[in-house]
Amino acid sequence: MIIQDIKDASAALWRNSIPHISIDSVVFGFLNNQLNVLLLKIKDEENWILPGGYLQKNEGIDDAAKRILYERSGADKIFLNNFGVFGDLNRSEEYFKDYPDDLWHKQRFITIGYYALVDQTKVNPIPDSFTECCAWMPVQPIPNMVMDHEIIIKRALTTLREHISHKPIGYNLLPESFTLPELQTLYEAILGEKLNRGNFYRKMMRYDILIKLDEQRRGGAYRAPDLYKFDEAKYKKALGSLNW
Repeated sequence: MIIQDIKDASAALWRNSIPHISIDSVVFGFLNNQLNVLLLKIKDEENWILPGGYLQKNEGIDDAAKRILYERSGADKIFLNNFGVFGDLNRSEEYFKDYPDDLWHKQRFITIGYYALVDQTKVNPIPDSFTECCAWMPVQPIPNMVMDHEIIIKRALTTLREHISHKPIGYNLLPESFTLPELQTLYEAILGEKLNRGNFYRKMMRYDILIKLDEQRRGGAYRAPDLYKFDEAKYKKALGSLNW
């Protein structure tokens, strides 16, 4: 059945999409102190794949990336950043080597990589006709991936770590209100290392992007920590050249 689904999709793609260009997105989420990535599991295989798709003839690249993510997650307010292009020889053709040569998917594709940051609690992962599930998986260890998708994930994580060293990250990954320890835990999950609390807090305050709320996080054994939220306008300004 999946072979026929691919053939049917191939015919539609030849009509509506631009050849040789694909888009693959590394969608990061954060829940229970863990950094996760949104992946799809291929039917009748042990392999996983990134949410991706193709550029339609009537849309721009960023619009295509947003559409593909919406189809996979239902998320429409996302932080989206173009971070690389992947075009090694046989990166995609080899996976479809047993299929007919006129299959759309068997062309040589250069893929444009995006990373996205989303509130994991507000995403409803949606599989397609070629996959049995769409689910959040830990960034480490990465499961078996098709093609060069493991390389794409690692590059996306490296880029996110580079951005986090000089720009604020967290607006789309955290709930609307959060504590400074929760924000620090997010940074530590992304960087894969412990951070000095005092230095981290001072850095966040220098960004001038946090609004202290007149309420505290209740329920812990110690003094209830203050709650904060992001100042959206200042946050976007601090991001500078990163896409929103």
